[in-house]
Amino acid sequence: MTATHSTRMLILGSGPAGLSAAIYGARAGLAPIVVQGMQPGGQLTITTDVENYPGFKDVIQGPWLMEQMQAQAEHVGAQMVYDMIVDVDLSQRPFRLTGDSGTVYVADSLVICTGAQAKWLGAEGEQLLQGKGVSACATCDGFFYRGKKVVVIGGGNTAVEEALYLTNHSHDVTLIHRRDSFRAEKILQERLFAHPNIKVVWNQKVERFVGGGDPEGLVGVDLIDTVTGKASHIEADGAFVAIGHQPATELFAGKLPMDDGYLLVEKGTTRTAIPGVFAAGDVTDKIYRQAVTAAGMGCMAALDVEKFLAEADFEALAAE
Repeated sequence: MTATHSTRMLILGSGPAGLSAAIYGARAGLAPIVVQGMQPGGQLTITTDVENYPGFKDVIQGPWLMEQMQAQAEHVGAQMVYDMIVDVDLSQRPFRLTGDSGTVYVADSLVICTGAQAKWLGAEGEQLLQGKGVSACATCDGFFYRGKKVVVIGGGNTAVEEALYLTNHSHDVTLIHRRDSFRAEKILQERLFAHPNIKVVWNQKVERFVGGGDPEGLVGVDLIDTVTGKASHIEADGAFVAIGHQPATELFAGKLPMDDGYLLVEKGTTRTAIPGVFAAGDVTDKIYRQAVTAAGMGCMAALDVEKFLAEADFEALAAE
């Protein structure tokens, strides 16, 4: 027999946005249900040292931070469900969603916090050395490479911006691009070329991230020339893969407006084009993509939900 859960507030995703929404929603008496998805805890569960989340003087661990957020959400009344949504019907309220388990979720409001994943190269050693010198976020991890040699891989706005940002910490930044020109905006390119601490290596593909030392960490990258096929090597303490992010919005294709896969929300709010459906965190944020901004948006979403449901209840009573 198919199980059915009914709730005033259904949250998809259990990263900083989803759990912050759950904390605020539970405190408002909405008894939210959080469907945790494929990666409970979000991207921070695969992040080791976290040094930029407010409130902690010392370095903390990403998985620990998410455990604490989940415990706080459960403590105030949120319910966690280990499931993954595979079908969504937003044609009418209450909304109807179906999980991979076959469970049906009926919700008066929906908060989408499914996040986004960094795109990776798939090169040898990349996965092994993630968190040990290989990163996809200069803003998150650049601080750990003060005075060290770093490389950035990519050719769009993100790659150029990350290279420029890293000059705040490193005097030796190399930008590696597989083509002979950038896709980045001209003004960003001008800043990059004018910076004395950035070198550009054209027509190079990363073949392998090379580890070494004890404990093992990144020591360099092996390259292949995309024109001549010639192999080369660059020594580096840190490598930042900056080839874009992929928001987890496949479920909502054709159902909610998007921009390059990111859900669109009304400016200054978390409201989507469908009343009662809200979006928060990296699933709608292509610019900042930080744990603290995602958590802030989760708070906004819960407050938006509370206001929406109060107004809907008032209208329903008035219509009786």
